[in-house]
Amino acid sequence: MPKSSFKERLQYKFENIISSGPSAMIGLLAVLTLIIVILAGIFLSLTGIPNSEGEQMNFLESSWQSFMRAVDAGALGADIGWPLRMVMLIVTIGGLFILATLIGILTSGLEGKLDDLRKGKSKVLEENHTLILGWSSKIFAIIEELSIANENQKSAKIVVLADRDKVEMEDEIREQVENLRTTQVIVRSGSPLESPSIEVVNPYEAKSIIVLSPEDTANPDTHVIKSVLAITNSKKRKKETYHIVAEIKDLANLEAAELVGGKETTYVFSSDLIARVTAQTCRQSGLSLVYSDLLQFEGDEIYFNEEASLVGLKFRDALFKYESSSVFGIFTKAGEVLINPPGDTLIEAGDQIIAISEDDDTIILSGKSEFDIQHDVIQTGPEEGLKQESTLILGWNDKGIRIIEELDNYVAKGSKIMVLAEIEGLEQELIDLDLEIPNHDIHFQFGNISDKSTLKKLGVENYDHIIALSYSGEDIQESDAKTLICLLHLRNMSEQVGKEFSIVSEMLDIRNKELAEVAKADDFIVSDNLVSLMLTQMSENKFLKKVYDILFEADGSEIYLRPAKNYVKLGEKLNFYTVLEASCQRNEVAIGYRLAKDFRDSEANYGLYLNPNKAEELVFEEGDMIIVLAED
Repeated sequence: MPKSSFKERLQYKFENIISSGPSAMIGLLAVLTLIIVILAGIFLSLTGIPNSEGEQMNFLESSWQSFMRAVDAGALGADIGWPLRMVMLIVTIGGLFILATLIGILTSGLEGKLDDLRKGKSKVLEENHTLILGWSSKIFAIIEELSIANENQKSAKIVVLADRDKVEMEDEIREQVENLRTTQVIVRSGSPLESPSIEVVNPYEAKSIIVLSPEDTANPDTHVIKSVLAITNSKKRKKETYHIVAEIKDLANLEAAELVGGKETTYVFSSDLIARVTAQTCRQSGLSLVYSDLLQFEGDEIYFNEEASLVGLKFRDALFKYESSSVFGIFTKAGEVLINPPGDTLIEAGDQIIAISEDDDTIILSGKSEFDIQHDVIQTGPEEGLKQESTLILGWNDKGIRIIEELDNYVAKGSKIMVLAEIEGLEQELIDLDLEIPNHDIHFQFGNISDKSTLKKLGVENYDHIIALSYSGEDIQESDAKTLICLLHLRNMSEQVGKEFSIVSEMLDIRNKELAEVAKADDFIVSDNLVSLMLTQMSENKFLKKVYDILFEADGSEIYLRPAKNYVKLGEKLNFYTVLEASCQRNEVAIGYRLAKDFRDSEANYGLYLNPNKAEELVFEEGDMIIVLAED
């Protein structure tokens, strides 16, 4: 093989220098400038060409004069004598070429840096920030809720990493989130599946990490699991425990996800969550409002608080110690959550109370020992046992099976479910389910939920509960539009037969909830928004997962809205301490009430009063409800 020529080797080295980047090019230009200056200095000192004053120059002086012409073309005008002018002209031309090249390199480098910044590739140096990995429609509700939670902080930070264009993400956040309050959102572009990209957003200093499930992939759980794995198994991971909250959609992937995340990751099984809430809400008008209030940072939320003065007291006594906070459970020093435990349960050292309060610093002992409880107005209504119920499900999606399974826990044997949907193959799936659940008989009819005549033939007025589900696999707005039309038909039919229907509707886009309110459905379950709220709450306190697991389970204590007349006499003036005492006599904990006169008034929060001041006077009327935590 013939050897490369000197020209080829020189060209090869030059190309390597060029490809090494701006710093290498600047170094090369510096070397060329030095060579020109030294050669000119040597030439002037050897030839004895005098300067403009006619004096001979040594090598150092000649080199300095050459350097001045190389960096400043204007200096050439002061030269006298053609020999000196010719040498300095050559030096100046070389300097101009080098300077022009240097400006081009700096401009190109600056443009490249600005382009990198636009692409969101620069490292984040924030500390104690909330990190969101991935992108979905849930991100806007999460950012909005976090901005509310951070309102008492001067410079809170949210950092987002997603595999999308940085500018587009920033524009969407500005459009969807109107008020960030004191929170700054920092966006970076990169893959949430790769450790090098995640390192850019400084996960080591983040106070919590939220991993979102992508919406545009067939198996989103694999993306979530890989993102968690990239954090927990990174070679550069921190020694301390991470606080990660992630969404899982398929129960079959939950075990693998927990193996990857270990104790550092809390998972929200979103489909199961929505199914449980839907099943509970369809049987109790207004329950979705209670859940929404509890999960939002605006208003009252759930907090844990350790109070030394409660040690040794019974749980029942602790309920009355707070006037503007509602105690409903204990978080033991062993990490166990007790919701509505027996009233004689002792609070031990290291235990924390679980309470609903406006903020964590508003859980303050009232100092009262007298509560003005009016025992003469307390009355005990009938206990509500299981009974046969009929439920109509309009529309269908992947949560339908889980909703039916959950509903089966709340009814007596012989109950009925009718499903109306345009889904091929669903009938056989429901036949198989009918064999598995003990309390319901399931029936199916293929039909259009937006067709009024089809709804009339079903006799919707004969059902105890109606659930309107959004179709999955369709455009979100189109799916919500079908649900809206269905709800409008139901409203019209309700007016015609003179009967209020118990309706729970699922919405995919929270913006359509306001449109749906004209249909006067009892409750709206906005799936993505509910999951977003839960992810956000658990990013602030991971132990809330244990509370939610109990509240949304069919076993144990749950939230119920029960007639006020089952607790106190109607039309009598009383305070909420009296209601609390009445609930304690039933082994329940009262945490609020709902007034019937405002059921349809959005301005009055649909009559819902969660965590009321216990000293304020109340008068309950027919139809008013007490919100309690109870086992049933």
